[in-house]
Order: sequence, then structure tokens, then C-alpha cells
Amino acid sequence: MSHELMFFGGFILFIILMLAIDLGLFSKGDKPISLTTAAVMSVIWVLFALGFFVVLRIWGNQLHDVHDIARLQEVIAKHYHNIKINPNDLAASLKIYNNNLSLEYITGYVVEYALSVDNIFVMVLLFHSFGIPEKYYHKVLVWGILGAIILRCIFIFLGAALIAKFGWILYVFGAFLVYTGITMYINRNQEEEVDPQNHTVVKFASKYFKVYPKIEHGNFFHFENGIRYVTPLFLVLLVIEFTDLIFAVDSIPAIFSVTKDPYIVFFSNIFAILGLRSMFFLLVNIIHKFHYLKVGLAFLLVFIGLKMLLHSWLEKFGFTTTHSLIIIISILAISVIASLLFPQKKDDPALK
Repeated sequence: MSHELMFFGGFILFIILMLAIDLGLFSKGDKPISLTTAAVMSVIWVLFALGFFVVLRIWGNQLHDVHDIARLQEVIAKHYHNIKINPNDLAASLKIYNNNLSLEYITGYVVEYALSVDNIFVMVLLFHSFGIPEKYYHKVLVWGILGAIILRCIFIFLGAALIAKFGWILYVFGAFLVYTGITMYINRNQEEEVDPQNHTVVKFASKYFKVYPKIEHGNFFHFENGIRYVTPLFLVLLVIEFTDLIFAVDSIPAIFSVTKDPYIVFFSNIFAILGLRSMFFLLVNIIHKFHYLKVGLAFLLVFIGLKMLLHSWLEKFGFTTTHSLIIIISILAISVIASLLFPQKKDDPALK
């Protein structure tokens, strides 16, 4: 356990340091994030994610203090890793384990990163509906992501505890993901709307806080005559946190279809969330061009759900993490390429 806590603690310290640097470099004053800055931020976070893949590839066994065959067999059984090792060759077995662990991580990262794109659609809609100026987007997203990290941590380790105690819950997750994917496909062309005045979170916040109608100097709170008011910036932050909570209900079970190791689920999830902010600024003005992406995400959720429902059967046929990664990347690539090859017509109702 001490190794796990040290690994986890080191990861958290790294994330805090990078967020502090991010805030220092990119948050000097409220101003819109340029396309160049967003591209640089996106590349940096992707490189960090890939760097962590290499770390797990080489030192993954350090996470659970695996240094002998007995401990390795215990960890494989505990986290349901679909691998075969040679009990008589520790070095070769550790290599197999590390390779699989790093593959599970990168597959989970790709799944979460892909599902985050749907979150971007909603964020754009929320900012427009609440009338938030573009120069404040970065500030809201930074605080939103800090909150998301805490909520995801709770969700992931709670989910892992439930899976460890009630194995049948995987089938519940699988059925839910299949249902979500089918629903997403059916509703793919429906135009989403947000009514700021009647949103559940806004109504709840209005009960307990005094709401100031204007954004004052990019602050979440406004003080007047000794009274503290919340501004629309704070309200949209609450709505984004609530929205991420809803998205987590889909994305976290989806990653548990790839790996049952809660630490790997957490690492892949957090790297994807951290990259979401920069990806938002990179895609905010072109996201509408990828109109088949929702179809791709719907198929992705159905595939992941079916994989959870049929995991025992698939394992008997030698279905591995590598196969999952290939299918997931193929689904996403096809949806992006189809969007570019077959652009929406201007009279398409979805564009109005």
C-alpha cells in the first residue's frame, strides 16, 4: 500500500505543479486563449500523457510493489488482468505485466479523451447560453477541471470498491453504456438547448446565494454594501461541474471496461481531463465540422458496453487490450474522416 500511495502522491504533486505552471503562463490577465497557445498546451498535455505511458511500460510493477511471482499473481487476480505469465521467469512475466498495464492506461486515456469531445459541445453551449465573454473561458475551465479531478477521484475509487465487492455490477455498467450509446445515436441530430434561468443548478444556487446579474471584472463573487453576491461566472462554473458529474457516469464505467485497476483508471482519466481545457480552445470554432463524431461516440459506448457484458466470452477467444485499442481508434478515425469527407449541407436542420 505504501508504494501505491507514494506513486499516487507523486502523480498528484506532478499535476499540481503543472497546473500551477499552466496558471502562471497562460492566465496573466483575462484574455482569450489564442489558437497557437491552445495548440501548444494540447501538445504538452498529450506528451505528458505519452510520457506516463513510457513510465508504466518500464516501471509499472512499482505501482503495486510487484517484485516476485507470488505478488504478481496476486495483483493480476485482484485487478482481473487478461494476461498469461510464466511463473518460472520473473523478468519476462514483469515485462508482460508492464506492457499490459501501459496498454490499459493508454486505451483508457483514448476512451476518456474521445468522450470528452462530447463535453466540449455542451461547454460551448453553456458559455453561449450564459453570455460568458470568451476572455473568461480559461478561468472557468481551470477551476472547473480542479473540481472535476476531486469528483473523479471519489467516483473512481468508489466504483473500484463496488466492483471488488459486487462483480455483477460490471454487467449493470455494460447494460447502461449500451443504453446510453443507443440513446446518443437516436438523439444525434437533436439540437440541445440550455435555459439559464430554469436550469436545475441555477435554481438551487439561487435559493442559497444572492445572484448579481452582471460579471464584474471576471470575478466569481461581487461584494456590495457588505453583501456577497455570486456572478453568472460562478453559476456557469457550477453548471459545468454538474455537467461533468453527469459525463462521469458514462466515462468512468467505460474505462473500467478496459482496466479494473483504479489507479490506472484515475491516471488515464485525469490526463484526459487536463487535456480537455486546451482541446476546448483548439476545437471551439471547428467542433461543428465533426458532425459524425457523435455517431462515432455512440458506437464507441455500445462497443464498450458489449465488451463489459461479454468479457468472459471474449477472453476465452483471446480478445485482449490491444484488440480493444485498435477497435476504439478505428471507430474514432472513421467518424472524423467521414465528417471531413462528407460535410454537412448548409440547409441541414442541425446547422440552424
